[in-house]
Amino acid sequence: MNIADHDSLLSPEELERRLLAIGAERYHNLHPFHRLLHDGKLDRGQVQAWALNRYYYQCRIPAKDASLLARLPTTDLRREWRRRLVDHDGEGTAPGGVERWLRLTSGLGLDNDYVMSLAGLLPGTRFAVDAYVAFVRERTVLEAVASSLTEMFSSKIISERVAGMLRNYSFVDADTLSYFMPRLTQAPADVAFALGYVKTHARTRVEQEGVLGALRFKCDLLWAQLDSLYFAYVAPGLPPPGAFRP
Repeated sequence: MNIADHDSLLSPEELERRLLAIGAERYHNLHPFHRLLHDGKLDRGQVQAWALNRYYYQCRIPAKDASLLARLPTTDLRREWRRRLVDHDGEGTAPGGVERWLRLTSGLGLDNDYVMSLAGLLPGTRFAVDAYVAFVRERTVLEAVASSLTEMFSSKIISERVAGMLRNYSFVDADTLSYFMPRLTQAPADVAFALGYVKTHARTRVEQEGVLGALRFKCDLLWAQLDSLYFAYVAPGLPPPGAFRP
């Protein structure tokens, strides 16, 4: 890209096209660990390790959303973002995403007290998730909103994951995977708002590059979590001291 290209404002349509291109190149559905997971090539212990480590990401999503909620300047924006907290934490009348994820770990044979203690967490998982929470807390509201746009690609990976795991693993069933089905409707609603927001509020090329950079960062940290899982539980198969051992 030359200087003139970098200085020229992207149209909203071109900005969206570049966001989609980032997902096509970097989204973690392409990671070898996910290919193994979806294709039934992991054993029960490896699937347990994935679910246990992913719990930390799930349980910290409300924390990152709450930190952004506190910085949103208008009632309408706060109401919109509060919906995400409800989706993950619930309101006491129906289980939220965090509770549904614990149904997954329990269905895989893990003790929920152990999962929630985070005692078996991989250091790489902790570092990546904490970096995401810090990013949303410390960067601009525009970048924080843009970092959620990995949800543009999540419906495809959820459909692949549910179908593949039900087909290939005798130790999971539809109830075990109940976390995922509500996300097929929640995620598109989240994307519609967040994508519209960044296309409207990224008014300079610098801001647009910040939006693109935020999505790359989010894709990278999701990829890094799977790198840690692959190294610890697939090849070379070296979980660090204190980490979960199937």
